[in-house]
Amino acid sequence: MGTETTTVRFDTKIAVLLRTDLAVWQRLNVTAFLVSGLGTHVPEVIGEPYTDADATAYLPMFRQPVLVFEGTKEVLTAAHDKAVTRALPTAVFTADLFATGNDHDNRAAVAAVPRTHLDLVGIAVYGPKNAVDKILKGAHMHP
Repeated sequence: MGTETTTVRFDTKIAVLLRTDLAVWQRLNVTAFLVSGLGTHVPEVIGEPYTDADATAYLPMFRQPVLVFEGTKEVLTAAHDKAVTRALPTAVFTADLFATGNDHDNRAAVAAVPRTHLDLVGIAVYGPKNAVDKILKGAHMHP
């Protein structure tokens, strides 16, 4: 019995934009933190739970790919401004969060800085594909 695959096209996009000067471990860490908020705020991005052939249960994951981009600090700042202006679900990770060790201190570090002065190293954004594409103008796919 063959396995059929169907190409599914989504009218929405989940995107992570990382600053180009991050170390590899920072890129991975920031990406994981950023996408963790989307499923709680936008539950429709989460698919169904998984099970294997032995009926072992696994957690559900995003129903669509997460695309990772990179850009300069200026591109990241502009993308953040566009995402907030368009009121799209957005997560932020600032350079200050590398020095904290828990959620309470992370939120306090972000709360201490006005939006226009955040030292952003990454954002995650979810929304209509065309809107997210416009927000990411100037960024390119992460290698």
